[in-house]
Amino acid sequence: MNIQELQQKLFLEIKNKLPVEASVADETAKLLDISSDSIYRRLRGEKTISFEELFKLCTHYNISLDQMMNIHSEAYPFLGKMVSRANFSFNDYITSLTQYLVFITSFKNHAIYYLCKDIPIFYLFQFREIAAFKYYFWMKTLLRFPEFTSRQFSFDIYPDETFEMERKALDLYTQASTYEIWNVESITVHLRQIEFYRESRMFKSDNDVFRIYEAFEKLIDHIEKQASLGYRFEYGDAEMKRRGQFNMYFNEVIIGDNSQLAVFGEYKMAFISHSIFNFMMTRDIRFCEYVSNNIKSLMERSTLISGVSERERGRFFRIMREKIARRKDTLKV
Repeated sequence: MNIQELQQKLFLEIKNKLPVEASVADETAKLLDISSDSIYRRLRGEKTISFEELFKLCTHYNISLDQMMNIHSEAYPFLGKMVSRANFSFNDYITSLTQYLVFITSFKNHAIYYLCKDIPIFYLFQFREIAAFKYYFWMKTLLRFPEFTSRQFSFDIYPDETFEMERKALDLYTQASTYEIWNVESITVHLRQIEFYRESRMFKSDNDVFRIYEAFEKLIDHIEKQASLGYRFEYGDAEMKRRGQFNMYFNEVIIGDNSQLAVFGEYKMAFISHSIFNFMMTRDIRFCEYVSNNIKSLMERSTLISGVSERERGRFFRIMREKIARRKDTLKV
């Protein structure tokens, strides 16, 4: 590969990282602080980009030269931020999730594959009761913000602005074409968190706990209805107008993790969860292909319960409801 071919490949890679409506010329000219004429000469290969320009472009757009030049190594480039109290804004975190969804769903041919060790985060934004509890849990236990140290749970501490932002992310996810692999433990961790806080007297009354459990029951009902149809629709829509395609798989023996793979056009992007609340992303071809093959293999060993397999679908959701019902029976309301 000569320098002109590498340069053209670089700009093509940048184009694929930008929203569909964005201009490669305008974006890169602004970044390099050069004129439109100068950037177009680089785009056409008439002028070779400098090492400094190459560094700026690769750093800004998180492009690996090893990958572009097909230099194989044991290293994989990832992009991500480490969440901590010092640098964390919950609204910024939701914004980053939303931006990824905007980019992925801007492609007509796209799909999101999700290994659901837990209920996917976007589902938790469906009902305010669940979203409020998870917000409290994340801020108190995971991030350990001082103002939450001795504070009991209250639905009022959950900001309206945050819920509105989460609903926008949920709306985008509802429109996406998804493949999700669930197991009967996907809901367990959420129920354990509720029970732990109840035992720790972090709830003012069992009535609040009851409201959260009821919200989970509504969520399970909604997911089951979507699975039976094989597509998503907005909660409360009596006509159940079709949105994104929903492919749901049930795996009884493999729990896995919460990894995700996005496929858009001819490209793939893998998201790896780590340290509970963090995630990192890569578009490394070898890594994404490995994740893709692993997911396909897991799907072959799972039962498709969306649109078909009514008996298995009913059994799966019955187990989910029983888990909630057992905990509701312990409440004093």
